[in-house]
Amino acid sequence: MKKTISVIGSGFSSLSAACYLAKSGHEVHVYEKNSTPGGRARQLKKEGFVFDIGPSWYWMPDVFEKFFGDFGKSVSDYYTLERLDPGYQVYFGKGDSIMIGDSLEKIYAAFETVEKGSSIKLKKFIAKAADNYKIAIDELVYRPGISPLELVTADTVKKLGYFFSTVKKEVNREFKNPKLAQILQFPVLFLGAKPADTPAFYNFMNFADFGLGTWHPKDGMYSIVKGMVALAESLGVTIHVNQPVEEILVENKKAIGVKINGEKKYSDLVLSGADYHHTERLLPEPLRAYSETYWDKKTFAPSSLLFYIGLDKKVKNVSHHTLFFDVDFDVHAATIYDTPQWPEEPLFYANFPSISDPDMAPEGKEACFILIPIAPGLEDTEALRDHYFEIVFKRLEQLTDQSLKSNILFKESFCVNDFISEYNSYKGNAYGMANTLMQTAFLRPKLKSKKVKNLYFSGQLTVPGPGVPPALISGKLTAGLIEKS
Repeated sequence: MKKTISVIGSGFSSLSAACYLAKSGHEVHVYEKNSTPGGRARQLKKEGFVFDIGPSWYWMPDVFEKFFGDFGKSVSDYYTLERLDPGYQVYFGKGDSIMIGDSLEKIYAAFETVEKGSSIKLKKFIAKAADNYKIAIDELVYRPGISPLELVTADTVKKLGYFFSTVKKEVNREFKNPKLAQILQFPVLFLGAKPADTPAFYNFMNFADFGLGTWHPKDGMYSIVKGMVALAESLGVTIHVNQPVEEILVENKKAIGVKINGEKKYSDLVLSGADYHHTERLLPEPLRAYSETYWDKKTFAPSSLLFYIGLDKKVKNVSHHTLFFDVDFDVHAATIYDTPQWPEEPLFYANFPSISDPDMAPEGKEACFILIPIAPGLEDTEALRDHYFEIVFKRLEQLTDQSLKSNILFKESFCVNDFISEYNSYKGNAYGMANTLMQTAFLRPKLKSKKVKNLYFSGQLTVPGPGVPPALISGKLTAGLIEKS
């Protein structure tokens, strides 16, 4: 039966759900508080430079193909992809970096240059990761997190030990060289937790990294948003921007619509892809499934201090994605998860998209995006932002052996306060709730409200978890539950 559905937010999970629901014949209205769709995957354009404000890594291309394939389309119908070579570069000191190439053969060779014999260990490690990836995609991540039995399959029973060990333990068991160990622990940071707290089964992210590669959509990650919006609108979805939802309308414990700018907009169902904690604040307290104490006890993925910098010259000795692991990884991680505070010596990541995609900066110039992971909920001031910019930009110059400070045309920043004001993000987190053992699958907040009928959720605080591919999957899962209701 055709239903009218209100969708709160227009991030990846909301757009995904909207597409599936429209395909099923429903009338779908998406309400976005900001002036452009895309949620956290927005874009900054300034003086001819183009920056992805949020996600900048394109991993797990098979998930994107699967999404568009469900509608008889292909990724190539909406945007152009390039596999990056190198996928990324990792700095451990001045002039000391490792390139992660675009094939396993190149990566094996890179490992051998650091530690003789490590490529043999890596081949075995990646074979296990590939096996786990297949199980994850085929048997786990497309399940709605309703029951623990979803995790029980013939294959996962064989992998039980991987759920009770950690990524860090499994990596350190095989790789003694600290540089190689850090590279192999890096991918699970996309899941929002420390490698020491992430179940070893999630080493499937190493296959997503080394086996499936790092890609770049031409004109940036916002190309995906444009593609999904085009698909959604072709299916009949109506997207409303500058429409912040003030309240979820409830009658007899049943969602009946939303209130926007004082106007009531009625519908048969409400689905929120916005921040889960914020969404429940749009309900009277007795109808909230999760208390403030619940949220406060959860392990959240980091927030970020982000800088968007226009440079008036090309940058040398860096790659499209460049990681700076020249300081102690564990010490920085402790400031995020153990004793939340600003790190004294931060790790950081720099993205130079114009290296691969010249259209993202004026000719002869470079777009530079810098990210420092930090604990959510920290104090955020302009003075702190400036202080940390000086720290990381100076290290960027030193490690890559070049002077860039005088070449800065402009810089913009984005941090905890902005994540709260722009996205209603709980404590200003950037990536959602971490995928620790006790926050996996059925142990995450539910896709369907336990207290309000016809109210559903999707996105990074529910299943399957943080990241762009999981967001696409989350939207599909929620749409599927609605179809079964």
